[in-house]
Amino acid sequence: MEPEYLYNRLTVHFLEQLQNQKISSMVRKSIQPYKELMSYYSCAMMEVEMKFKVLSEELSMRDDRNPIESIRTRLKTPQSIREKMVRKGYPLTVESIEENLHDIAGVRVICSFPSDIYTLAEALLKQDDVRMIEKKDYIKHPKANGYRSLHLIVEIPIFLHDHKKTMKVEVQLRTISMDWWASLEQTIRYKKDLPDSDFIEKELNECAEMGAAMDARMERLYGMVWEGNRDL
Repeated sequence: MEPEYLYNRLTVHFLEQLQNQKISSMVRKSIQPYKELMSYYSCAMMEVEMKFKVLSEELSMRDDRNPIESIRTRLKTPQSIREKMVRKGYPLTVESIEENLHDIAGVRVICSFPSDIYTLAEALLKQDDVRMIEKKDYIKHPKANGYRSLHLIVEIPIFLHDHKKTMKVEVQLRTISMDWWASLEQTIRYKKDLPDSDFIEKELNECAEMGAAMDARMERLYGMVWEGNRDL
C-alpha cells in the first residue's frame, strides 16, 4: 500500500472520528438540560411521596389504622411529553416543558375511604412549603364518563447542593374502588372502534356509580364499628 494512500486513509478516518465526537458532544449537550430537568422532577416526586408517608405514619398512630393503601409514582416518558407538547402547540424546549406541563411528575395515593382523601389533601396543603397551583375535584363533580378522583397540582421546593428550586407535581387521590374503575376503564377503552359504544358508556357510568355507593357504604360500616368499639 502506497504511503501517501495510507496517510490519506488515516487522515479521513481521524477526521471522521473527530466529526463523530463533535456530533456526540452536541447530542450530549442538547440532552443534558432535559436529563437535569427530569432529575429535578424525580426529586420533587420523592419529596411529595415522603410527605404522604409521614402523614400516613402520624394518622396511623392517631386513628389506629392506615388511611393510605398504597402510593405510586410515575414520570412522564419523553414520547408522552413530546406528544403532549406538539398537541398543545408548545415549543419543544426545556423551558417550555417546565412552564407548560404540570403533570410530568405524578404521585397517586390510594386511600381506604373518601374522607381519607380530603383529610390527606388538607394536611398536605397546610404544609408551609407546599403551594397549591390547581385543584380539580372529580369526586364531588365526576367526569361525564364516571371518572372520580381528586387532582392537585402542587409546587414544592427541592434542595440541591448549591441552590433551591421549586417544581410542580400532580397528585391524584383515589379510593380503591375509584382506582380499580379507572384502571379497568383504560383497559376497556384501549380497544379502538368499540362496538355498541353507547351501551359501554352507560355500563361504565353505572359501574362508577356502584363504586361510589360501595365507598359510601363501607365508610358508614367502618363508622358504625368504630363508634361501637369506642363506646365499649
